[in-house]
Amino acid sequence: MDSKREWLSLSETAKLLGVHPGTIRAWANKGVLPVYRTDGGHRRFRRSEIELWRMTSRRHEDTNPEEMTRQLLRLVRVHISEKNFSGAWWYQKLDENARRQYRQGGKSLLQGFLAYLASGNEEEAIAEARSQGYEYAARGRRYHLTHIEAVHAFLFFRNALLSALVDVYVDSRVSDAEVWREMVQRFRVFTDEVLISLLETYEAFEGASSSP
Repeated sequence: MDSKREWLSLSETAKLLGVHPGTIRAWANKGVLPVYRTDGGHRRFRRSEIELWRMTSRRHEDTNPEEMTRQLLRLVRVHISEKNFSGAWWYQKLDENARRQYRQGGKSLLQGFLAYLASGNEEEAIAEARSQGYEYAARGRRYHLTHIEAVHAFLFFRNALLSALVDVYVDSRVSDAEVWREMVQRFRVFTDEVLISLLETYEAFEGASSSP
């Protein structure tokens, strides 16, 4: 099965979760798993939602991955709302357009990490993380932030995402230590790579600007 494909058939979803296709059909009919229909009436499942359910709710069949995704997005929005930037000195340097772009970048960080949880493909995750690191650096340079300020900006969004993830795991009553360990390990790999890429990109920009 191609790990790059976001949409899964009923049989592929059953294989991913290690259950009989009839179980997936029953879960979908009961609303346990979110299901989508093609124009031809075939069931399709979104990989990121299924993986999030698998990561956070092993042995909890009543957990709704679609609701968990919505909860994560809602919590991230709360953590990156305007009122939470009041003490962020780097944020005060930005105009409204720049602030909007940074908030959108925070949501992109969440989406990139969820894609990593869904695929488990570290090579793809690192490529995505490095791309996001470049975007953080380019955005910082565009709005005249120093590399220290750009790092503070990234850390703000990283910590907001981590807080939201922890809240969702706690609310979902995830007690499996291995599930927590896997989430934290993948979070560290992904966000560390974003930070390294951000600093390397700043260094490259500064090197280019100082060249004769």
